[in-house]
Amino acid sequence: MSLVTIENGTLKVSIQTMGAELQSIKDANGVERLWQGDPAFWANRAPILFPVAGGFRDDVYELDGTRYPMPKHGFAKKVVWELEHQAPGTATFVTRHKDPGFPFDYALRAVYTLEGDALHVDYATENLGAVPFYFSVGAHEAYATPEGIDHYSLVFDEPETLLNSPLVGNLTTHDTVTLTENCDTLPLTYDYFKVDALVLRTVKSRGVTLKSDLHPRKLHVAFPQHDVLMLWTKPGAGYLCIEPWCNAPDYVDADYRIDHKPGFMRLAPQEKITRRHTITVR
Repeated sequence: MSLVTIENGTLKVSIQTMGAELQSIKDANGVERLWQGDPAFWANRAPILFPVAGGFRDDVYELDGTRYPMPKHGFAKKVVWELEHQAPGTATFVTRHKDPGFPFDYALRAVYTLEGDALHVDYATENLGAVPFYFSVGAHEAYATPEGIDHYSLVFDEPETLLNSPLVGNLTTHDTVTLTENCDTLPLTYDYFKVDALVLRTVKSRGVTLKSDLHPRKLHVAFPQHDVLMLWTKPGAGYLCIEPWCNAPDYVDADYRIDHKPGFMRLAPQEKITRRHTITVR
């Protein structure tokens, strides 16, 4: 396992080869904007979720009559990736790891590219085999909120009626809880996270801004190609995860067929699909 650093004079970003996981995002003033991990709360920083974000019912899925095991958030975060390419301001990591739950020939690349005060994160999945498969992908960056999230709010790109789908373990019910009505701002509180994450399946916005009432620093996450937004922290922790996902966690009564699950992409042989989100630091 090694650490790779890219910078452009405005941002300095470090990524480790274990999971191709972001480890640091420092702004032009040297301020760390990414959670630095604390086992008392959560030791990770920004795992890549593949080939599922969240969990399947009973941790299995079915494809063409065969059932495959798959743990919550998949396996890509647990393997060492290869540094495939590095140049000023960009780095590309790749994994082709085979797993009992995903025995397909594929390549997954994580491409980190700096552009001014923005970090583009591309997850590119390529089918190298002769049979199609289904997959999804999600991001899980934890942004530093050292003063506590009670001093922060999220501003959505558009006014939203935010509906949370409550989690029961790794799954969600069909019920919803209204957090805001026709409003672009969600004041943050640890009360939201006493059970687990917020699951926002119906957001119109394709970007959110994390801002504090204690300082002028802001951070914007754009996710034009993701339909689900997850928010998560642990009570008392100094971070907020802003997680664009392509899929949502399974419903408690979901069937097992992966082709029935919203957000999962079918990848034909030799086809490639890329999903991008962008972190802009201000």
